[in-house]
Order: sequence, then C-alpha cells, then structure tokens
Amino acid sequence: MISFFPHPFYFQRHWALIKPYIQVRHAQGIHNVEGEKNHKAYLSPELFDAHLTPLGWQQVDNLHKHVHASGLVKRIDLVITSPLLRTMQTAVGVFGGGGYVDGVDAPPLMVANAGNSDRSAISSLNCPPFLAMELCREHLGVHPCDKRRRISEYQPLFPAIDFSLIENDEDVLWEADIREPNEDVAARGMKFMNWLWTRKEKEIAVVTHSGFLYHTLSRYGNDCHPLVKKEISKHFANCELRSMVIVDKSMIGSDSPTTNYPGKIPCGPDISSEAADENHSGNGVPNSSN
Repeated sequence: MISFFPHPFYFQRHWALIKPYIQVRHAQGIHNVEGEKNHKAYLSPELFDAHLTPLGWQQVDNLHKHVHASGLVKRIDLVITSPLLRTMQTAVGVFGGGGYVDGVDAPPLMVANAGNSDRSAISSLNCPPFLAMELCREHLGVHPCDKRRRISEYQPLFPAIDFSLIENDEDVLWEADIREPNEDVAARGMKFMNWLWTRKEKEIAVVTHSGFLYHTLSRYGNDCHPLVKKEISKHFANCELRSMVIVDKSMIGSDSPTTNYPGKIPCGPDISSEAADENHSGNGVPNSSN
C-alpha cells in the first residue's frame, strides 16, 4: 500500500521505501481559454488534441527557469508524459535541453514549430530521457481536446520521446459518445502509480493533466492529517509543479517543499471543464478536460 506526502520529508529508518515524484500539470492550452468562455467549447472538434497558447509557452519558459535555478532538473532521472500535444510540449519545454543545433549527433526532443508552437527545436542533450505513457492521460472520451493523434504523427514532431510503451498507433481508448467515469480515472491513476513504483529511476517527473491528478490523488492520504490530505488533492494550476514522495504508510515527516512552483505565471485563464461543470451544475466534482 502506498501513500503520498509533500516532499521533502525526514526519512530516518524507512528511506528504502521512498520514491521522489514530481507532478506537473501542462501549461495553458487553447481549450482552457475557450472552455472558460463557454464550457460547450470542449465539445468542439476544433480543439482536437489542444496545443499550448503563446501564454502557455511563457509559463513553460518560467517553469524551465525555475527547475534549473532550483537544481531540481539535475535530480530527475526520467520524465514521463501523457501522449497528448499539450503535455509533450510542456514536458520538453520545461525539462528539455537548450536550442537544437543541426548536425548534432542526437535527435531533438521537439522539432521547430511542432504543434503550431512557433518555437525553435529543443535539444535532447543534457537532460533526462522522456517516456510517453497512456495511463496518465486525461479523462477519456467525448471531448476532442482529450483525443490524441496517431503515434506515427507524433514521432516526427518529438523524435527523442520514447513511445515504445504505447501499443496502438490509433487512439483506441477515446470514444466519441462515452466519457470515462471519475472512478475509472482514479483506478487508472492508481494503476499508474503502482507501475511508477516499479521503475528503477530514483526521481521521476510526470507531466499530465489536472483531472487525472485530482481524481488519482484524491484516493490517497486518508490516513494523513486533514491538511496534508487537502494539500495532496487540491487542483493544479496550469504549469504548476509539486514535489511529493511515494512512501510506506508508516512514514511521518515535516518540512515544506522548496522546489514547488505555483504555476500560472504569467496569469491567464486556466479553468478546467471539471470546474466549469461544477459551477454550472452545483453538484459534486464531475468529469474534466484539462
């Protein structure tokens, strides 16, 4: 059984049962902006596999500066990303190397202008490896912004990302008329976290989505102090980073994280469809598209 706590903690005798874990929600996407104007926009085919906005790229640049200034990037052994355009753009922009130079004997993480980014190519040198994983995708179904492209379309755009764990070229998980239930998102998230525990890397960064993070982490922390439980499961801002650890249930600790990043810098619309649904219906936390 695993639990999640803000990081760092005093580990003492249980140090062998700890895996540091960095969580990042993607930067502002075009769907966040349109969804704040009108929640029905999440149903628009024009938002298919939503890419980052110019403000989203500014958020990426600021978080990139933070992870380097704090030294966090030097500790990360692996970056795992949801295989959607907005998460991969965020992942390579935050944790990738500098500008790519032609003639270098290493493929770029991202080619120039990938996904309407108007950005230069990003180098894969001097940065951790990147791995795409289906389990950490956003709510599946109905919302076109949460449907991915063929993997064969992504590979030329992100040559240095490893897509080998994704079995199907087509997106066979997304269904046009069925929205994945919250409890299924949480179960998928718990499966992902259990898989993450088996990885040999010491410290891993995961770039994913607000709804996936919320419904996954809300299942944990019931054995913690209520303030810790609240901290674990609160919604992420665009491009927010939180450092946590996966630990044995017997762990206790103190200290506040020094590498957390509040996200949303610069500030801009980042309302999720989950929040919009909640405001509209007045009921509990429904499905999301983040």
